[in-house]
Amino acid sequence: MDTRTKIVDCPDVRSEEDFWAAYVRDVKPESPDFGRNFDAFRDALWGGPGWPDADELRFIHTSSLAPFRDGQFIDIFREMAQGIDSVRLVFE
Repeated sequence: MDTRTKIVDCPDVRSEEDFWAAYVRDVKPESPDFGRNFDAFRDALWGGPGWPDADELRFIHTSSLAPFRDGQFIDIFREMAQGIDSVRLVFE
């Protein structure tokens, strides 16, 4: 089975707004209605607006995300991913 992977490259991300802009830029979701926040991302992983149409989302160069939300930004994604089988989330 071929795994469909989309890569979100985050080396220049300096804010949460930059992160969501990188997601939209690299994933190119079909829907322009993606809300660019955690709730919208959770909905996207279940097939809503912003659906990545991939088996795996690989976020690379993520060291700049470490200070977001007092260091909890990536942890929020990891928690979210535990309940979702449709897309694997990887942070590098």
